[in-house]
Amino acid sequence: MRSTNPIRWGIIGPGTIAKTFADGIAHSRTGKLVAIATRNPQKPGLAEGFPGARIVNGYDALLADSEVEAIYIATPHTGHAEWAIKAARAGKHILVEKPIALSAYDATAIYHEAKKAGVFAGEAFMYRVHPQTAKLIELVRSGIIGQVRIIRSSFGFNMGSVRPEHRLFANDTAGGGILDVGGYPVSMARLIAGAVDGKPFLEPEKVSGVAHLGQTGVDEWASAALKFPNGIIAEVSCSIMANQDNTLRIIGSEGRLEVKDFWFASGHKGGTGKIEVIKPNSEPQTIDVEEKGWLYSFEVDAAGDAIRAGRTEFTSPGMSWADSIGNLRVLDQWRASVGLEYEVEKATRRTVNLAGAKVSLGKSVPMRQIPGVSKPASMVALGFEFFPNFASASLTLDAFYEAGGNLFDTAYVYGAGKTESIFGDWHTSRAVPREEIVLIGKGVHSPLCYPDMIAKQLDQSLNRLKTDYVDIYFMHRDNTDVPVGEFVDAMDAEVRAGRIRGPVGGSNWTHERMDEAIAYAAKNGKAAPGALSNNFALAEMLDPIWAGCVAASDDSWKAWLNANQMPNFAWSSQGRGFFTDRAGRDKLDDEELVRVWYSDRNFARRERAIELAEKLGRSPIHVALAYVVAQPFPVIPLIGPRTIAELEDSLSALDIKLTPEQVKWLEGSE
Repeated sequence: MRSTNPIRWGIIGPGTIAKTFADGIAHSRTGKLVAIATRNPQKPGLAEGFPGARIVNGYDALLADSEVEAIYIATPHTGHAEWAIKAARAGKHILVEKPIALSAYDATAIYHEAKKAGVFAGEAFMYRVHPQTAKLIELVRSGIIGQVRIIRSSFGFNMGSVRPEHRLFANDTAGGGILDVGGYPVSMARLIAGAVDGKPFLEPEKVSGVAHLGQTGVDEWASAALKFPNGIIAEVSCSIMANQDNTLRIIGSEGRLEVKDFWFASGHKGGTGKIEVIKPNSEPQTIDVEEKGWLYSFEVDAAGDAIRAGRTEFTSPGMSWADSIGNLRVLDQWRASVGLEYEVEKATRRTVNLAGAKVSLGKSVPMRQIPGVSKPASMVALGFEFFPNFASASLTLDAFYEAGGNLFDTAYVYGAGKTESIFGDWHTSRAVPREEIVLIGKGVHSPLCYPDMIAKQLDQSLNRLKTDYVDIYFMHRDNTDVPVGEFVDAMDAEVRAGRIRGPVGGSNWTHERMDEAIAYAAKNGKAAPGALSNNFALAEMLDPIWAGCVAASDDSWKAWLNANQMPNFAWSSQGRGFFTDRAGRDKLDDEELVRVWYSDRNFARRERAIELAEKLGRSPIHVALAYVVAQPFPVIPLIGPRTIAELEDSLSALDIKLTPEQVKWLEGSE
């Protein structure tokens, strides 16, 4: 029965797949196509291809169309993230043709925007919501083929000849097989591996891929092996220049299941799907899945049912947000295995944010004046050492800067120089004024902790950072076998040369060594250390996280910091997960958490943070960050979020103003 209150759909990108989806809407019970957006409204055949739909001139016009409730995005891959984010911000529900984005990082940003907007968002793998998929899961869980051991799955076709102008061959539109069709066999493997364990999906613990990259720089055929924690191995392949049998094979200890052309289920316009059960010494059994519904109508209705029920994502076996992100994470690893990075992911081409807008400095993050720094700096500094490439890191860099963050933490050793290069590419590609940035540099990490390395490493750092100076400089480690004056002299030389234009100091230095360096500088007319970068948190570090680490959280350190009013750029300022549900007196699986933070005193502080967080309507990790900022001496937390959601969550804590009494109570020193 057709709904009397159908979801009113609009389509962005009126190509072949959009026409197929429009057919699905026409044969659905929940949807109605009301408009399509095109940048060429005079294009012949639009009215015939999308009967009954208004033709809207331009994508932005569709976002502003009050009649449209939900938008199906069918642009080339490189437009998916931009228009998904814009649609979510316009309050529209979104269904995005696969892949929803070029990477898992981009997909995470899309779903974060959907969460903030409270709208439905889904990735359009149509086979996932077809009844044949549910039947296959049922058979796997029934044990009909025993214990599942191997999954073989492919999706490949042959375009015949290389056509550089076609989107599948164009590097500029992220063509190739892995992104276009590789997601199908990967998503199937993850689905079946999860079904074996009674879960919606399962993530592989190892991914190894190979591919042939053609003359246009995209993968023309590719394969990958996936190893799952439950012992299942999946062999997946895709192609745009090789016909494959496209048969799904699930091999178990007592037989196998085979489905030909699984991705098209019972057919575009309905029909009978066939699942073959093949067992040793038995006649093959065929299980028919007859379905009259059109293939894409199930996708329309799954989204429509979710929207009308107030849900923001598909239910299993449709792809939830976590499922979608996990699937792209595998594709990311597959691409990394074969060295496939699209030009549009590099700094020379990705010069705007993910929503296609120019990046500019915002005003949400509070600013402060740091002693010795000539320009205002944000209350927190952003570190970003965990990102694999420019495209992923730029999401967080953009978001931090657009929120008003201008203080960035880099180091010579992070990622063997990759972090510095990413930052250099970021601020130059965005044309960010250098005077708006407060840049931290660090060098001479062990074992190369010697005075002559300061200048040598700074040469390389500045080249990678694409600047001629840093605003703050820290020696990353100390070497007590070297007289402290030699280090002070070496840093002073860089200050006089103008390559360091603010405070110098030590990271992971003792306060005794800092006192010695300050005294030497005063006696010899050198630039005195004026900043520190040690661990500081509500939880005291019991054992160094890494060799050579120094914490400044105990009472003697706090007395020294207060007496000297020494700015401390505090790393691991939120206890590396100790104030989240990853930790607990009975949770002993995380070796680092147990070794570094577990003590009765720290747990007592954690429990007080939880109590205060409940009173404030916040999270314990917010209270932990607010504690650091609320010290009577300058502490600048270094944060290292891995997603925009984590970044925004951390920044939200900056509006918590703890009183001196609350600080003492959290410490247990009332």
